[in-house]
Amino acid sequence: MPKNLINPKKLLLSKWTAVNPIQKQKHFLVSKVIIPELPDQSIEFVELEAIFSKKIEVISWRDLSDPDTWIQGWK
Repeated sequence: MPKNLINPKKLLLSKWTAVNPIQKQKHFLVSKVIIPELPDQSIEFVELEAIFSKKIEVISWRDLSDPDTWIQGWK
């Protein structure tokens, strides 16, 4: 399966579906892109918010490119 193509600058408010639900949660929203302290560093992490429980988890944005784990959009 090809990787999900992601532009880290367009991640904010993007929608994601977990291929395997995480703690019974399937739909997530990128609620925050964590900006590095130094402006010359690239974006590394995002906050994913579960739609129903509102639980927030910080992950590497690159993890979203794995099609075996994440599907872009809500399915």
